[in-house]
Amino acid sequence: MPLKDEPVKALIIKVIGKSKKGRKKVITLVQKENAQYSKYKIRRVYKQSGFALSKRMKRKRIQNPSNAAYVPLQANEEWAIDFMQDTLYNGRRIRSLNIIDPYNRQCKGMFIAYSIPAIRVIEYLTTAIEIYGKPKAIRCDNGPEFISKQFQLWLENNDISWSKIPKASPQQNCHIERFNPLAQVLFDLCQPIIKKINSISSRQVTK
Repeated sequence: MPLKDEPVKALIIKVIGKSKKGRKKVITLVQKENAQYSKYKIRRVYKQSGFALSKRMKRKRIQNPSNAAYVPLQANEEWAIDFMQDTLYNGRRIRSLNIIDPYNRQCKGMFIAYSIPAIRVIEYLTTAIEIYGKPKAIRCDNGPEFISKQFQLWLENNDISWSKIPKASPQQNCHIERFNPLAQVLFDLCQPIIKKINSISSRQVTK
C-alpha cells in the first residue's frame, strides 16, 4: 500500500475500533474526521487493507417437488385452497380464502376478511370440515400462512397430508385457479349491493 494511504488507513482503524463496521458506515465516520478524503479513496483503502466484511449468504427456501394436479375418484380425497385478493369500492383491500373439492368442483367455502393469518386459515378450514367432513389431503402453495408452524402442526394433529406445490407453479393447483375467476365475478356483483347497504345504514345513523 502506498505511504500516502497510511493516514486514511489509520483513520479507518480509529473509527472501526473493536467493533465490525460496514463500508458505508466507515466512509461516513472517516469523512466526519477528515472531509478531504473522498469516498472512493476510503473505499479503496478499506478493501485493500482487508477490512471488508464477508457477505452473508442468503438462505434459500426449500423448493417443493413437482406435484401434478389430478381429479380424485371420491369426495374429500383432496381439497384445494388458495387466496384471492380484491379491493372494495372504498379502496380497502380484502382477502378471500377459497376452498374446493376437485372431485366434483364443489366449493367448500369462501371466507372473506381484511386479513387472514394462519390462525384464521385454521379456523375457516375447521368450520368447513365440520360441515363437509375431513379431507385426506390439502393442496396449496408455499405461502407464509401455509408453511407456518401453526398450520403445519394443525395438519399433523388432524392427520391431514400437505399436498404442496412448487413456487410459481399455479398450474399444479389448476382446479382452484379455475375457480378463482368465478369468485371474482361474484365479488364484482356484490360490490353495488355492499355499497347500497352501507349507504342506507349511514343515512339511518344520521337521522
